[in-house]
Amino acid sequence: MRFIYNLLIYLAAPAALLMHLWRGLRDPSYRERLGERFGFGRALPGPTIWIHAVSVGEVQAAEPLVRYLLARHPRYPLLLTTVTPTGATRARQLFGTSVLLRYVPFDLPGSVRRFFDRVRPRLAVILETELWPNLYAECGRRDVPLVLASARISPRSVGRYRRMVPLFRQALAHGIVIAAQSDVDAERFRSIGATPGRTHVTGNIKFDFQPQHGIEERGARWREQNAPARPVWVAGSTHDGEEEAVLDAHNRVLERFPDALLLLVPRHPQRFAEVRELLVRRGVAFTNRSAGTVIPTAATVMLGDTMGELLLFYAACDVAFVAGSLVPVGGHNLLEPVSLGRPVLTGPHNFNSESVAQLLLEAGATRIIRDSEQLAHGIAGLLGDSSRRAEMGAAGRAVLDANRGALERLLRLVDPLLD
Repeated sequence: MRFIYNLLIYLAAPAALLMHLWRGLRDPSYRERLGERFGFGRALPGPTIWIHAVSVGEVQAAEPLVRYLLARHPRYPLLLTTVTPTGATRARQLFGTSVLLRYVPFDLPGSVRRFFDRVRPRLAVILETELWPNLYAECGRRDVPLVLASARISPRSVGRYRRMVPLFRQALAHGIVIAAQSDVDAERFRSIGATPGRTHVTGNIKFDFQPQHGIEERGARWREQNAPARPVWVAGSTHDGEEEAVLDAHNRVLERFPDALLLLVPRHPQRFAEVRELLVRRGVAFTNRSAGTVIPTAATVMLGDTMGELLLFYAACDVAFVAGSLVPVGGHNLLEPVSLGRPVLTGPHNFNSESVAQLLLEAGATRIIRDSEQLAHGIAGLLGDSSRRAEMGAAGRAVLDANRGALERLLRLVDPLLD
């Protein structure tokens, strides 16, 4: 089975490289440090603690874990790897030079070996779940403890993994510690070969998220400077196919609230120009955040074409729509606006954090909308009902507080592996 897997990924490697080069035509950051994708790069002072966080959301969730490990185990350099340039940018914003940054290699045997030779991990922690047989197997060969933190398997993925049970059973049998988000996730891991005695339910460390100190005050100042008397809503982390629906909804919102302001924030910076062109084609009166000027009264939309400011916009708004959920991307971090006491709307596709979405839905802190009409109705209804906004915001914060502690439970598994 492993021979077939390696044959397939070697055949797929040229396509993966071409995809990165193609993305690099729109976003040059994809062409930078390309050798790291194949395990090259300077040797690091080791051994290291290695944490892998796929992209922006996982990097943000990893912040308390990273800061704890830096303080608790200062003798080990801390390496943080990502897949996306946006994740790497966010990591640099959060941690500066206190961590080492690198892109994770493709799961090619040679690339993985070169990566391990250069970074010499003493411990590997992978957030959420990416099942890479060669990377996992290399941890086993080199006796590197591997922890899957806030581990999950979506319903969409579990069937595919089960068909590959012989391959993943071999990978999961190398003493891997699984810190699952929920009982359901733990059972899914066991069903694909995880060792029951090493499979634990610790919860989702995203619940331990703490907003940046002073972010609510900064949001209030931003609101006072840019939209002091206007209803404001955010469409955060939008993907292709969602901006049209959001703008259609905003047109309906404007019928009831003519001075309403939409803060439209695409997920990926390489799409900023594309969304800007969409706004021009539709004849929308908009401004760019990158212009750095006060939002004019005539503008009905602000395009958030900067990095690392979504939390500021959540702090400045009345209502938040968390995107990546109207299209089958899987949704993004609902807990960021929830932590600020904002009512949240989301689409039906939340399989990336289904347990989080379900808890918020049951508590009345979020609502599911399925199209632009429902989005418009939900936004307009909440903009016109301050007491309902307060109720949903308080319910969300209560869910967040009730589910904290995943980080502490995770550290009880991690610390002994280092001590």
